[in-house]
Amino acid sequence: MNVVGKIIAVHSYKGGTGKTLLSVNLAAAFAKRGKRVCLFDLDFRAPSLATLLKVEKADHWLNDYLNGTCEIDKVLMDLTDRIHNGGKLFVGLANPSTEAIRDISAKDRKWEMRALGRLLALRNSLLDEKGIDYLIFDTSPGLQYSSINAIVSSDLVIVATTSDRSDVDGTKRMLKELYELFEKKTEIILNKVLEAPTRSGKDFQAKVKDIYQVPLLGIVPCFCDILKAEGNTIFAEEKPDHPFTRILDEMANTIEKSA
Repeated sequence: MNVVGKIIAVHSYKGGTGKTLLSVNLAAAFAKRGKRVCLFDLDFRAPSLATLLKVEKADHWLNDYLNGTCEIDKVLMDLTDRIHNGGKLFVGLANPSTEAIRDISAKDRKWEMRALGRLLALRNSLLDEKGIDYLIFDTSPGLQYSSINAIVSSDLVIVATTSDRSDVDGTKRMLKELYELFEKKTEIILNKVLEAPTRSGKDFQAKVKDIYQVPLLGIVPCFCDILKAEGNTIFAEEKPDHPFTRILDEMANTIEKSA
């Protein structure tokens, strides 16, 4: 039995913070470290993992699993062949069709509660029975029910934020009004930072802790080549010597040590 498996939700106050790019690359970083990883797209209202991972179709979607029409085994896609000399990488994708997005947006509270039960069941079916080391949820930004369900189901919540004033203020409110309620272990990633100080600087870490009241997991500078890639490059997989990849490795190492 795997007793150290962990569920990680990657969340943000608003879109445009690089949340999905961080989710994908963190999953790839763990897989390259020899871990068994599942990456799930829970951003049902704007699903993007299928496009980013260049998957044109799936026999079953996460929508089907949450609707109770299939089990999670049917949803999992094995993308291990994209990770060289690593562990295992599986993905579960949200249906990107307009009809599916409209359908998920119309779900009521009862459906959301049943969906939460299905998410909570993944701890047994994936972490315990299949020995998955990390199950990573890429969530919808803001306070959607699907994001709240992901947060409730997780062991660690990583919040991606930027230096944009509305993002800073919104993230602070969200952390205080939502995260404190669920008492979840939470860490911050500062993304797209124009002038990035070193993460080890105690003064800067103390400043971030004072602003957000949660620990700082990592700082990601604004890399021009990441912006130019437009989400088409998984840096942790394709560019092992890139500074972004080294930052991801540091964050993965920190998470592993805290397991």
